[in-house]
Amino acid sequence: MLVMLPPSEGKTPARSGAPLDLADLSHADLTPLRAKVLDALVEVGGRPDGPQVLGVSRGLADEVARNATLRDAPAAPASRVYTGVLYGAAGLDSLTPTARARAARHVRIVSGLWGVVTPDDRIPAYRLSMGTDLPGVGPLAPAWRGPLGDALTAEAAGALVVDCRSAAYLAAWTPPADADWVTVRVLREVDGRRSVVSHHAKHTRGLLTRHLVTRRGRPPRDAEELAHVASALVGDALLAVELDAPPRRGARTLSLVVA
Repeated sequence: MLVMLPPSEGKTPARSGAPLDLADLSHADLTPLRAKVLDALVEVGGRPDGPQVLGVSRGLADEVARNATLRDAPAAPASRVYTGVLYGAAGLDSLTPTARARAARHVRIVSGLWGVVTPDDRIPAYRLSMGTDLPGVGPLAPAWRGPLGDALTAEAAGALVVDCRSAAYLAAWTPPADADWVTVRVLREVDGRRSVVSHHAKHTRGLLTRHLVTRRGRPPRDAEELAHVASALVGDALLAVELDAPPRRGARTLSLVVA
């Protein structure tokens, strides 16, 4: 099983600690492109038009400027740096040793800067989205597509892929054809009518992630087992869990229905 997550938009900087060491990150084959993207982002961080280049508001100018110091900034586990609604619900920074080991084996966070990291990989806080056209690199999703294919396809081959990524991060990697690929959709039901939600979807995907890494027993091996495992959340966090029929190609959809 691989649980694919997007990064959080906001990051919590480490207050102290050793700086980033690219050689210590998982998926070492990504190091050359990581270094190239990092150098480009550091340069943009020192530019007065940095927010415009990265497609963010002037109110985030301080976060963009912080990119200029990424090579020297303190690093911390990704589970602590990534914050926000999804990660607050997943609680990857407050797991037991057993659950933390399971998260390191099964959770992958796709990033515009690092390509992909595990929750234990030590990174600094940064500001960069996968949808960025970064000077010196180009559009990030196409730039990462080949390297991520090399890094992740072997892990995903024949495995269950529980995909909680947003569209920009889905564009950077597609699981192989022999993977049991399941995207997670969250629906809100009111008076019998359902609609797609965004903010609460992050929270619900975080709850599913935590359930998958903290529950007892082996991880689910296919879409049907995933739906069965997720059904344990019905009555507490969910109203219903629904799995669509297998398509000819591409992903199945697991719908998590909330009140």
